[in-house]
Amino acid sequence: MANHKSAKKRIRQSEARRLRNRYYAKTMRNAVRDIRKMNDAAAVAEALPRVTSMLDKLARKNVISKNKAANLKSKLALHLNKLAPAKA
Repeated sequence: MANHKSAKKRIRQSEARRLRNRYYAKTMRNAVRDIRKMNDAAAVAEALPRVTSMLDKLARKNVISKNKAANLKSKLALHLNKLAPAKA
């Protein structure tokens, strides 16, 4: 158990941050899941910038790694490209 006042504060801070990070990570996973379920290219194109921004923000705050954010954004962009009609 913590013996110092500063150690007790650090425990409180760590727990608050852990819960906040869990909330944001879960929200991100739900947003990604919702986009993957969509079959309408217009709806995906509308939602993709919002989710991309969310992924970038979470990577910047170290809730998820930069590579995970990049991989998710890439896969979501591929999903959009598969739904969009071929332009030729």
